[in-house]
Amino acid sequence: MLHLRLITPADRTDDVVRLIENTVGTAHLAVLAGAARNPVGDVVLCDVAREAGDELLTGLQELGIEDTGSIAVENIDLSLSKRADKAEEEAPGEGADAVLWEHLTDATHEESTLSVTYLAFITLATMIAACGVVLDNAILIVGAMAVGPEFGPLAGLSTALIQRAPRLALRSLIALVAGFAVAMAVTVGFSWFMDALGQFSEEQLEGDRPNTAFVYAPDAFSFIVAVLAGIAGTLSLTSAKSGALVGVAISVTTVPAAANAAVALSYGDTKQTWGSTEQLLLNLLGIVLAGTLTLLAQKWLWSKQRGHTSAGQGSAP
Repeated sequence: MLHLRLITPADRTDDVVRLIENTVGTAHLAVLAGAARNPVGDVVLCDVAREAGDELLTGLQELGIEDTGSIAVENIDLSLSKRADKAEEEAPGEGADAVLWEHLTDATHEESTLSVTYLAFITLATMIAACGVVLDNAILIVGAMAVGPEFGPLAGLSTALIQRAPRLALRSLIALVAGFAVAMAVTVGFSWFMDALGQFSEEQLEGDRPNTAFVYAPDAFSFIVAVLAGIAGTLSLTSAKSGALVGVAISVTTVPAAANAAVALSYGDTKQTWGSTEQLLLNLLGIVLAGTLTLLAQKWLWSKQRGHTSAGQGSAP
């Protein structure tokens, strides 16, 4: 269930209440007349089944509530109410399959913002991965994958393509390009520094690395794994199962490939630099492609599911 807290102008409250009452899957409607002070208006509270949330949010936006008032949405972790149970049963479809497009757009917008924190995480992840590739340490590689924040802008690109949001696409692209550029540039300097300390050496990079050689040797499986990870990551975002994102993060070699390219570049190894760059681009392409197709499939399947449910309710005696 979702909890909605709305601030509505007094002259729009009746329209909002009517919309909520006519939306299948809502419960616990409450109106606090004149309770809002900034902006001035009424406060309307209600709960709605997740599978009916997108329809209700769309209706509220069509009424202009986001422009004249406020729409706040929260997830309800626990609701002990028979009316809430009934609302979820009445709502068409399954909550786990529902996509809240506004929530997805807002979440990916935040995650794809080029910020100091984002640059810090992707740079630190790349430096950790650099240690992993030089030492041929798979544990460091996995740790770097988990730290990397690059799935946010990748998901933002997929969402922007589906929602036709050019500003989100541009923001995500800038975060990706600038993030990896800064991270790789800093890692080149980090590699020179570690070499000066005697911790990195060209012999280690060029030597036999059975645990990490895959990061500069792209093949068909690189793309296949990236596609599967893109599907899993997108599903975890749309179903609010964010814990699955950790598994997605450690299944693709974006950060390790960028790290290997940076270290190889610091030693002038163009072969490994190019191979790692190919691995990086292949993974990025696979994730974006898979994420976009997954969102398209979800949108189509959800519309079909809602259509069948509505037809069944309409034909019921």
